[in-house]
Amino acid sequence: MSALSLKPISLKEANAYVAMRHRHHGPTQGHKFSVGITDGEKLRGVAIAGRPVARKLDDGQTLEVTRCCTDGVKNGCSMLYRAVWKAAVSMGYKRMVTYTLESEPGRSLHASGFKRIGLSGGGEWSRPSRKRNKAENAQPKVRWQIQKRTYSDESEASE
Repeated sequence: MSALSLKPISLKEANAYVAMRHRHHGPTQGHKFSVGITDGEKLRGVAIAGRPVARKLDDGQTLEVTRCCTDGVKNGCSMLYRAVWKAAVSMGYKRMVTYTLESEPGRSLHASGFKRIGLSGGGEWSRPSRKRNKAENAQPKVRWQIQKRTYSDESEASE
């Protein structure tokens, strides 16, 4: 097996990989960009980056990794998270978030510089006045975040 390398991929290609391999999520509806890792012969993992699902985080300076999925290749998730963060910073983003199930340890996130922020509320999008499809995983999730050092300083100074 040759060394892993990064490559830009389409949402269609990333979603096909997620549909085939992700343990508890299906494809996403949209993205800002997607990244894959390859061993030179086949795709070994993907990360899909998009606007934050939580509207309070959708400030134009925050990106969310909505899916990260590999075939188990060693350090694959860490490589993908670092690549997405590096691309996000070069595009002007100041913060990036993602979520894991409480049962997932988040080692690749920690290794990539993310900090565990806390638990999200979980729950359903559906309300009596607007029915939605049942959520795949309605339990609370761990929110992870990485940000440029100056971002919190700038935010506090502008308040």
